[in-house]
Amino acid sequence: MPKVNHSAAAVAVVAALAAFSASAAEVNGPKLEWKFSTWGNQRAFTKGIEVLADIVSKKTDGKFTIRIGYGESFSKARENLDGIKLGALDGAHFCNFYHPGKNPAFMVFSLPFLPLGDWNVSRVVRDKLYHHPALVADMDRWGAMAYASTLLPQYEFLGKGKPPYKLSDWKGLRVRAGGGIGDAMQVLGAIKTTTTATEVYTSMQRGTMDAASFPYTYAQVAYKINEVSDWYTTNMSPGTSDCPIVFSKSSWQKLPEQYKKLVMDAKTQVIDAQIAAYVAIDKKNLPMLAKTLKPVTYSEAQLEEFRKVAGKPVWDKWVAENKGKFDAQGLLDLLFKTAKEASK
Repeated sequence: MPKVNHSAAAVAVVAALAAFSASAAEVNGPKLEWKFSTWGNQRAFTKGIEVLADIVSKKTDGKFTIRIGYGESFSKARENLDGIKLGALDGAHFCNFYHPGKNPAFMVFSLPFLPLGDWNVSRVVRDKLYHHPALVADMDRWGAMAYASTLLPQYEFLGKGKPPYKLSDWKGLRVRAGGGIGDAMQVLGAIKTTTTATEVYTSMQRGTMDAASFPYTYAQVAYKINEVSDWYTTNMSPGTSDCPIVFSKSSWQKLPEQYKKLVMDAKTQVIDAQIAAYVAIDKKNLPMLAKTLKPVTYSEAQLEEFRKVAGKPVWDKWVAENKGKFDAQGLLDLLFKTAKEASK
């Protein structure tokens, strides 16, 4: 039996491990950690930032990490932009309709009946508009920069009590609906509120809210609103909103160039994963909602009436309200132009 030189073998193992460690990091750089604030638990909505965090950690062998603060552990949802401005956060999610005054140009995404139902059209339009001077200015005020949209799906409503089978049934209902969707619901006589997502369950349970709009279907089930509801709309599709991933400009400027490239190169994967998460959860949620709640499906004539009274009039009102602040009409025109080009 040949004699084994244990010392030589040990040296060889150490050398091999050292070589592996040196090559494990595809992107080398200093050790640093970013704090990213969000709300709620891990769910389809958070998939994009989770994928980005995983990519940067693996590619840098753990040198660059993004620590995600779920459940508002780093900051309140309505205060994430403030946290970035104060230097307390390196990144965050924020929802435009939580605070319209903080991000007036971003409210274009919450106007009702926009052509953002197709995944590809939605991603192209949002990415294009993030570079518009008005949206850039919105973020500049908070020392922030938009990275990628969470591509929220079209909204639908969940509610308690008598289902609103007719558009007139919405009159007097207390509904959670922000932005242009909220304006559209007011046209129908509903009473709108912009309660944060984490507060809706309790409001519905206590009977202080009759219905709530959420991205269909991931958010409805993620926040367990279906558990305190009797009915849900299946095809109202009143619109959506925008809750992007944003970074602190200061944190971004301090980031080594190789890390910046890594983050930007990962963007396509981040968005692809975001869409895939929504598609997967729909396959699970749709049969469950149909089995446990009463569906409210509107005829095309009813939907056309809704669009007529709460579509363009709400767009025109938004443009008029923002006249002098920024080129609201030009921004809206660019949205429709980009959507048309992306749908070809």
